[in-house]
Amino acid sequence: MTLRKSLIAATLLVGCAGSAFGAITAEEAKKLGTTLTPIGAEKAGNKDGSIPEYTGGLTTAPSSFKKGSHLRPDPFAAEKPLFVIDQKNEAKYADKLTEGQKALMKKYPGYRMDVYKTHRTAAFPKYVTDNTIKQATTTKTANNGLTLVGAHAAYPFPIPKDGFEAMWNHIIRYNGVSLQHNPRSWVVNASGRATMTYQLDELLDWPYWDPKRDKSELFWRLKDIATGPPRNVGEMLLVLDPLDMYGKGRRAWQYLPGQRRTKLAPDINYDTPNTQLNGATAYDEWCLFLGSMDRFNFKLIGKKEMYVPYNNYKLVYGSKSDQLLTPKFINPDFVRWELHRVWVVEATLQPGKRHIYSKRVFYLDEDSWTALASDEYDARGQLYRSAFLYMVQNYDVLTPYSFTHGFYDFNSNVYTLDVNVAETGGVVYKPIRPDREWGPDSLAGSGVR
Repeated sequence: MTLRKSLIAATLLVGCAGSAFGAITAEEAKKLGTTLTPIGAEKAGNKDGSIPEYTGGLTTAPSSFKKGSHLRPDPFAAEKPLFVIDQKNEAKYADKLTEGQKALMKKYPGYRMDVYKTHRTAAFPKYVTDNTIKQATTTKTANNGLTLVGAHAAYPFPIPKDGFEAMWNHIIRYNGVSLQHNPRSWVVNASGRATMTYQLDELLDWPYWDPKRDKSELFWRLKDIATGPPRNVGEMLLVLDPLDMYGKGRRAWQYLPGQRRTKLAPDINYDTPNTQLNGATAYDEWCLFLGSMDRFNFKLIGKKEMYVPYNNYKLVYGSKSDQLLTPKFINPDFVRWELHRVWVVEATLQPGKRHIYSKRVFYLDEDSWTALASDEYDARGQLYRSAFLYMVQNYDVLTPYSFTHGFYDFNSNVYTLDVNVAETGGVVYKPIRPDREWGPDSLAGSGVR
């Protein structure tokens, strides 16, 4: 009887958890741009000053930046670490560490975190912040949190009421309206050998963030063309993600040169192993989380101060793979950690749903809404994988770049680094592309090996 009651209670919770709370009140919205930043972060620093006041972010390029360059130099290159966290002193900082960070220190004696001065660099074009304030009282979710309603070119939930709203902020976070890069994917096996599994010519568009539109059905679209290694050259992938993940959901197509045809790819979703990383991660783990939220119940735990990757210009733009990809873990010399306030969101698998994870915990940066870290648990409740996203602020275009990320698997002792652009020319921003270039026919027309 007790078990039955528990199941009924859980079912009711799932049914209500994603229901729309509705937009925030006009009184709450007055905080945006005053005590809160326009996208909802606390403007004030913390009590001891280790997190500074937000003053608008990094909007000026350093003198070392060459106009027109797509590799952005580190504006903080001269700074030295304030202190180091390692296996010996981890307990002192445990309340500000993720379970993944603790596990890495326990497992690998050489793993360390170099902690630097905190810089709140996230900055955005004026239309992004203006629209966020303007739409804050009208945006809402529907269909148990799976559909975004009434938002365009704005952070939809600067003052989130539940975990679904917070995760929508991460999923559609601002990265410009269109960019092109040539990312490499790497897998480092248990013996320490690094293998480049893919190199891509990748196009990314965000119709949702196009200020020339009044609305958009899609928030994001991607087109990949494999340029390496040789066995994969010519493979193509097209992904379209809508704002209505309940009624429409993701659409994806693949082009395989050997078959010379384009086919639907419904498995490019959820916990299907990601072939671009030899199955070392799942498709919904790209940038820590991307896709429909329908298999989990997302709970907003609250906000706390954490040591997270931040301002990682050296890793994203200034690293060589043979230096960066050391055995067991990414070379700590290339990783910058800072103290920031993050929103904590806990995702638990819904009854009757299937996924390789029973629980996932995400840590969302308050200044950009980017998930900078996550912990993933298996069906037994044990830590399975942990991930980190190495964001930088692209100061010349007022755009955070939040794609380079890596996962650590505590069962296989494998780790990954995805969207590595340091050796392939960096990141190019372009005008948004016409809708006609984003149909499945566009793959068939250009997919020749």
